[in-house]
Amino acid sequence: MIQAISNSSAVPLARVPWNEPGIIMKMLDLGIMGIISPMINTKNDCENFISYCKYPPIGQRSYGPMRAQLHYGKDYFQNANKEIITLAMIETQQAINNLDDILSVENLSGVYIGPADMSSSYGLPPKFDVRQDPVFSNIKLIIEKAKKYGKIAGIHNGTTIYAKEMLALGYNLVTVSSDFRSMSTHAQSIVNEMKNSSEENSESSAY
Repeated sequence: MIQAISNSSAVPLARVPWNEPGIIMKMLDLGIMGIISPMINTKNDCENFISYCKYPPIGQRSYGPMRAQLHYGKDYFQNANKEIITLAMIETQQAINNLDDILSVENLSGVYIGPADMSSSYGLPPKFDVRQDPVFSNIKLIIEKAKKYGKIAGIHNGTTIYAKEMLALGYNLVTVSSDFRSMSTHAQSIVNEMKNSSEENSESSAY
């Protein structure tokens, strides 16, 4: 996927499976320019996350930029610390309770909400496009806090309608649906359309 967009102006970001140094450093060495890490619940979680993304003396990222240096140039090491985007996922009640501490972490670019996990952490069914409190109140709180600390505020959305509402609230990073949902939804619409055509043809032939 990185190869596919390498000749475009798109900036590659990756949502890694966990806040774990091995996978984070591997993604960065491949040329990913922004890491979204799940389940950042405390200031310590966030500080560890930042350390995995940054070379010393800021962090503990090991040197071995493989494709990144080939793609971005020999001065990649000198520029990486100031160019890598770091987004901590806020997904739990614990993270909300520690929100100020998390946002205060130096070199954190911003936060990114996982509405489904946040819903489940409050005992609600996991879903996107949430309008139910306390999750919706948290969504509004996070944008206020992010602005206060000068951080990026991002959120995942199930629909374009809800995503536009989030932009209106002040979010400056929105993602909509997923490749799986987009493909399955489109495939289902084709199946439904063909079924309707078959039913119409059957009714017509009956006359």
